[in-house]
Formats: sequence, C-alpha cells, structure tokens
Amino acid sequence: MIILAIDTASTLCAACIWDTGTGERGREVIDLGKGHAEHLIAAIDAALDRAGLAYADLGAIAVSVGPGSFTGVRIGVATARGLALALDVPAIGISTLDALALEAREAHPGREVQSLIDAGRGQVYSAHFDTEGAPVSAPAVEDFNDAVAMAAGAILTGSAASAIAKAAGIDATIVSSAATADIATYARLAAERLAHDPQPARPVPLYLRGADAKPQTAFAVARKTVP
Repeated sequence: MIILAIDTASTLCAACIWDTGTGERGREVIDLGKGHAEHLIAAIDAALDRAGLAYADLGAIAVSVGPGSFTGVRIGVATARGLALALDVPAIGISTLDALALEAREAHPGREVQSLIDAGRGQVYSAHFDTEGAPVSAPAVEDFNDAVAMAAGAILTGSAASAIAKAAGIDATIVSSAATADIATYARLAAERLAHDPQPARPVPLYLRGADAKPQTAFAVARKTVP
C-alpha cells in the first residue's frame, strides 16, 4: 500500500510517500512557521514527484492530528479528509505525542516514555507510555509544575522535555526537543494501525484546550433598539 503522510501540527509543512513494502519513496519538508494552507498541496505534489507517483496511486492518507498549532492541525486534518473523500481511500489520524513516543521507544527499548510538547501559557501537552508503548493515561494539557512531578523515571521527548528535566532537577534521557516527529514516523504508525483496522474512523483534531485566538469585543458597537 502507498500511504501519504502529512504533518502541519508545528512550524513544519511536511509530506511523505510511504510504501508498506519498500519504505519511504519521497518527502518534502518545509520549515515555514505559518502559512501551511498555502504550501501544503505543493509539498504533497513535490513528495509525489520524488516518488514517481500520482494521487491515483495512494491507498491511504495519514495525518498528524496534534496536539500542536490549532490552525495547523485544522488545515492538515481538513486536507487529509478531503483527499481521502476524493480518492475513496481511508484516512487515519496520528497524535504527535504518539509519534514522538514511538521514536523515543525505538531509540531506548524497554523504557517508559513521557512525551511533552510546549503548549505556552505555562502548560505542556503530555502523554505517558509504559515499557511496551501502551498509553498509561489519555493525552492531556498539564500545568508545567504537574508535568515536572510526572517526569521522574521516564525518558523524555518533545519540545518541553529539556525544560521539564531542568525544573525537575533530574538527569533524564532526552531523545528529542522537537515539537513533532519525523514525517515518516506518522506513515509507519499509520501502516501499523491500518493493518489491524483497514477502515479507521475519520481523523479529527486532538484539541486538548481551546484556541488561543479570541473574538474581539472591545470595539463592538452597542445595538440600538428602534422604538
């Protein structure tokens, strides 16, 4: 099966073509900060070109569902669902926390893993995994100090890992300080899950808190009632 994986949950706009028989065929990764909507389709086209494939060759779509950038996640999920509908193929969502944890577990087998992504406002997105990779608890947004208390004993990964280890005063093994995993990791996880469930539920954004942007109210004009 040929899988297209896309990730717009962080500053990266990433696409990867993965063949479940032979591995990676092509990728395009752009570190652009913002503007995912304007660049994502071009990134997908570039990855397909490098693989020598077309949209019609795709058998499934994988997408990072976050947590991460509220707007970025929304763009990625909407694109994945739209392509899956147009191509009549399954789409599957993969959490950034799961993808980071897989890379950490592969680097250090048999260890517990804590995925930690900086969420701003003194909070982190967090998920803990046991030595076999099974989630110990559901992904959550934690206050920084609460995340510090949970860090002991696990290897750490994610953009908040270094700050958490320093605050906890522990000499933790830190696998990655990135806000997302390598794009091929999303494809590999998707292939594994599709092998067990060929018709997964449609991906939805993993929003662990509300959007940072709020509607403006300061300039609202009071409504006048006409007698």
